[in-house]
Amino acid sequence: MDIRPITETYSVGPQISVEDVQTLADNGFTTVICNRPDAEIPPSHHADVIQQAVEALGMRFVDIPINPDGLSQDVIASHKEAIDSSEGPVFAYCASGNRSTLIWALTQAGLQPTDTIIAAGAAQGYDVEILRGLINMIASQRS
Repeated sequence: MDIRPITETYSVGPQISVEDVQTLADNGFTTVICNRPDAEIPPSHHADVIQQAVEALGMRFVDIPINPDGLSQDVIASHKEAIDSSEGPVFAYCASGNRSTLIWALTQAGLQPTDTIIAAGAAQGYDVEILRGLINMIASQRS
C-alpha cells in the first residue's frame, strides 16, 4: 500500500481496496477521505464498499469525489472541514493521490506560505506548482 505523508497529519495515496483498510487503521489514521468518483472504478472499490470497511474498524469515512472537470469552493470547504474535524491523522485517496494533494493545497491557502504548500506536495512527487496562482488568490481572499 502506498501511503505518502504530505504533513504529519495528512497523507495521500492511490485507490485503496477493502484489504488496505486494516493497514490504515494500523498506521493510526482516524479519518479516510475518498476523492475518487465511483464512475472511475469497479463496484468492488466504490465508496460505499470502502466506507463499510473503514467504519467497521472504527474510523470515520468522508466521501468527497473530485471530478476531472474541476473544483468548487464547496468541495474545497468540505475537504477542509473533513480535515479540521478529524480526531487524528487523515488519509485521502483518489486514482494516484494527485487530486487529494491538490485539494489539500487549496485548503491550506492563506494558512501556510504558498512555497511551503508546494514543497510539501513536491516532496511526495505531486506537482502543486500548477496551482500557485489559485493558491495565492484564495490566500488573498482569506486574509
